Amino acid sequence: MTLMLERPTTIEAADGPPPFQAMCQTLLTMEVPDGYRAEIVGGNIVMSPWSRGFYLPVMRSIRAQLEPHARKDHVVDHAPFLFTFPGEERAYGPDIYAAAASAFRTEARHIDGEALSFACELTSPATRLVDWQDKAPVYGRAGVPVYLLIDMEEAAATVFWSPSEKGYLSRTTVPFGGKLEIPDPFGCELDTSGFEVPSRTTTES
Repeated sequence: MTLMLERPTTIEAADGPPPFQAMCQTLLTMEVPDGYRAEIVGGNIVMSPWSRGFYLPVMRSIRAQLEPHARKDHVVDHAPFLFTFPGEERAYGPDIYAAAASAFRTEARHIDGEALSFACELTSPATRLVDWQDKAPVYGRAGVPVYLLIDMEEAAATVFWSPSEKGYLSRTTVPFGGKLEIPDPFGCELDTSGFEVPSRTTTES
């Protein structure tokens, strides 16, 4: 039996990284172990564990609060879609996203990252460094207007905006329970009440 540790696992090609499009095809056709998802980070296919159950109420709350303020021609969802950034050799599956509805009128199994107006990631011990150190600068350089990072380990929410060639130029952080201003194209306030990790309980036998 193979033991899958709760940390990102990198899959490398035997003869070095293939071209980005070939890597996308590999990712979309490979067998990913149950409980894991695969993304392309820095020219490598990286597998990490799926979210824990208590992340769903947080994701649903974010979607419900932001959806009324999204662009009329954009959809807000948390379905598992892969968004590609060929110039960065990245392909991400954000936990929540807003993207142009027209981008989904395709038979392709990956979506152009340029369609995104918003991306949100909820960290886990396995993904936290990637969410902060890789995804934040890439989303910024790719021109995604707003990136929301829900740091479950630090119990804080950070919003990034003003994308540029160097990444995002602005960001604001509030602890869970506070209210966070989400800039244009949303121009609304996000209430982070209830985002806290539930307390663990023990059951005596």
